[in-house]
Amino acid sequence: MVASNQNEKEIIMDKFLKRIIWLFIIAPATYLAIVWNTVPNTVPLHANLKGVVDRYGSKNELITMTVILTVVNLLVYLLLPQVYRIDPRRYAPENKSRLQRIAFAVTLFLAAVLCMLIYSSIHEDMAFKGRFVLPGVGLLIAVVGNYIYNIKPNYFAGIRLPWTLDNNENWRKTHLLGGKLMFAGGLLIAIISLFTSFPLSMIILFAILSLMILITCIYSYNLYKKEMSNE
Repeated sequence: MVASNQNEKEIIMDKFLKRIIWLFIIAPATYLAIVWNTVPNTVPLHANLKGVVDRYGSKNELITMTVILTVVNLLVYLLLPQVYRIDPRRYAPENKSRLQRIAFAVTLFLAAVLCMLIYSSIHEDMAFKGRFVLPGVGLLIAVVGNYIYNIKPNYFAGIRLPWTLDNNENWRKTHLLGGKLMFAGGLLIAIISLFTSFPLSMIILFAILSLMILITCIYSYNLYKKEMSNE
């Protein structure tokens, strides 16, 4: 009964996410249309790691950028939840809901980044982008970790090592640890990035990611060696 109620809640939530996601997908284009008359003819389009603008371009390039990134965002949202259909693994269909929510998080993140790019270009404040993109990356990692910890074995999403794909128990334990590390590490990246410079935040981001990957892979490999020694 409890499991049934939980499944009903997940179905309702998935339907809700499917309805509101389109608002986020079109949000950048809507925002650009609203502010278009205030956009100068020449806008900053790129900055170096210190936030100094190193390339300017026509305001029309904002349209091209918005269209391309919106299409990419749409494809990510439509395709990611469907990869289970071509996955030969037995439990792959059970990942549909998890993939749907991961796709929602990725789509929301990309839409927010695109809005920040438009804002930064219009207001010539490229440092604004750096202050919020990396914390957003951290939150995205945390969200993915929250859903990936109990993902079922598959060939498209997760920690796909030879020994995790060949052993369901190894897969389960590896993703349980990996999901916890991603959640904690993502939150740590988000918090640190809010209070440090962009270059330092980038270093911290790659350092924490590398440490999470290393710990998870070593743990998974040790499980594999232990399993082999017990056979």
